[in-house]
Amino acid sequence: MIDINLLLSCGASYKKVSAHDIIFSEGSTCTYYYQLVTGRVRWINYTSDGKEYLQSVIEEGECFGELPLFDAGGYAATAISDVDSLLIRLNISAFHQLLIENPDIHFKFSKLLAHRLRFKFFILKEMAFNDPAKRVAALFHYLKSGRQHICGTCNQIKLTRQQIADMTGLRVETVIRVVRNMHANGELKILRGKIYFNDMTPVIMNEQEH
Repeated sequence: MIDINLLLSCGASYKKVSAHDIIFSEGSTCTYYYQLVTGRVRWINYTSDGKEYLQSVIEEGECFGELPLFDAGGYAATAISDVDSLLIRLNISAFHQLLIENPDIHFKFSKLLAHRLRFKFFILKEMAFNDPAKRVAALFHYLKSGRQHICGTCNQIKLTRQQIADMTGLRVETVIRVVRNMHANGELKILRGKIYFNDMTPVIMNEQEH
């Protein structure tokens, strides 16, 4: 998102986190801008019964937890490292100064926030109106259109079935069944437990499944 050398020149520092470490918790005070250097981070909310709702899976080079940097509220979700990861973080006051001095970066954040808000509108609509098969197909279509969470060389979907369930509000058993049906219909393929797109054309939504 932001060039690492620029962040370092503004006073940023690296932070190593182990797998399953909580980086920050929902509702806590924001003190840093965070960017993932290596590893993987999931951004989640917990329901009242303790179930995770997956907001996003953060990949290398992406930032996370950015909302309170702009509205001074608490963190909107909890960030947890999936694997051993390396972060770079910048104090919030230095981050604001960086934006003032680099309006092009400020504009990139405006686009990022708009993109993530659009995704939330999409997910809410699908969860409100569609059955499980269409929810999963719609999510895959969205990921394909934005080239998100997809291997650029082999078209593997870099989300687990549990993560797909957590993003769509479904049970993992339901996602497994839907994915198997999509494989049987030739809409995607499963190899050694991994899910792949056959190509990058839109996912087919088979009407008889919904």
